[in-house]
Amino acid sequence: MKTRFPWLPVVLWTLISLATLFPIYWLFVISVKQPFDLFSTPDVILRSFFWKNYQDVLTNPTLRGYMLNSMIISSGNALLVTTLGFLACYALTRFDLAGKESIFFWTITNRMAPPAVFLLPLFLLLTQVYRIGDFSLADSKLGMILVYCSFNLPFAIWTLRPTVEGIPKELDEAAYMDGASPWTVLYDIIFPLARPGLAVTLILTWVFAWNEYLLAATLTNFHARTLTTGLSEYVTTTGTAWGIMAAISMLTLVPALIVFSVVQRHIVAGLTFGAVKG
Repeated sequence: MKTRFPWLPVVLWTLISLATLFPIYWLFVISVKQPFDLFSTPDVILRSFFWKNYQDVLTNPTLRGYMLNSMIISSGNALLVTTLGFLACYALTRFDLAGKESIFFWTITNRMAPPAVFLLPLFLLLTQVYRIGDFSLADSKLGMILVYCSFNLPFAIWTLRPTVEGIPKELDEAAYMDGASPWTVLYDIIFPLARPGLAVTLILTWVFAWNEYLLAATLTNFHARTLTTGLSEYVTTTGTAWGIMAAISMLTLVPALIVFSVVQRHIVAGLTFGAVKG
């Protein structure tokens, strides 16, 4: 069907894209300005580049350690959550478990409350309960991976269940008739078909853990401190280093863009998986 203004959707989506990307561009502008230029009249067009903010960030061993911690915690959490969520969805969709609908509903309850209400219980668990001698999960990468699992695993189960449910059970039954074991069915049949949904779950849980601030700022001190919490160190009583904070924020986008680019072709397929079922 022809429209009177075929260029209108192009203009509309161009404006929406510019409005969406402008905050990132403005963040980059701040990151390459000298400190005294930040408080002058705002200028959208860049006329010079001040790269020292990036040099200060990249040559700071403390910030490099924070970035490594963020990578380890985010990747470990995403892999663990996606694996456990996949196994849970396989059990919920393929076996006749008593009360499985109630289990499925109540798994999401902790996502209905603000994370701040869990701060004190999690702090006491990590520092007082989960302790063996001198070893405790407080201020450790393993502790943060497990903490993020308690929030991201319900999300993974809710995201993956439609994907696993959309795979016909007749494929399982045919494999069983050929003598396949449950693990063979899970690995050779379910896993390849659920790969788009797994990719979406992996990237979303990775981004959630990568950007999280409140829990990391409260439950870590030095050994497991992440890059997002490192931003607060540049807000002091003598002033705020806006340029360095903007440079750190820009650098935090790089790993996320790399992960997105790697699994990009699976994301669209995963988001539309099962949409045309029936």
